[in-house]
Amino acid sequence: MRGTDKPRSSPLVPDAVGAEIGRHDWETVTCGCGRSAGHLVDTLWAAAEGHPAAFRALEGHAFLSGRLHPPAPAVCGVLMAVWAAGPPRLATREALLWTVLSLLGSEDDGSAYEAGLYGQCAAFVRSCLPSLHRAADAAPGSPTAAYVDGVVELLGLAS
Repeated sequence: MRGTDKPRSSPLVPDAVGAEIGRHDWETVTCGCGRSAGHLVDTLWAAAEGHPAAFRALEGHAFLSGRLHPPAPAVCGVLMAVWAAGPPRLATREALLWTVLSLLGSEDDGSAYEAGLYGQCAAFVRSCLPSLHRAADAAPGSPTAAYVDGVVELLGLAS
């Protein structure tokens, strides 16, 4: 596993989510806090296990003060893997969607990262749009629907 010294597993985390966490070389990415992003692995596992506070803990690392930082695309990939594994329970779902909305509401860092940090994040989110729409449609007027509407608007896909 690239992001940790030893493979990790949890009965609460689908294999696909664990694989997404493990496919990134977190140690080589500079975190928004200035350290290696390797310390985010524990936070991402906690988020994948459904701990709502773990999602909020990503602020200051993947995004801060309206700016994206280098771990943002990999973090977004993990968040969308969590979503794709099956929309989580309500508190976790809302924390996840808040984090996605925060990532998409941030500006790129202006670097030459492939498609740019924002473009990479947006690509991960777009891959889950059908299931995001289904979750919003199943609960009109809910915070989930409001977050999904915000995500769609920030992606420039609102009609």
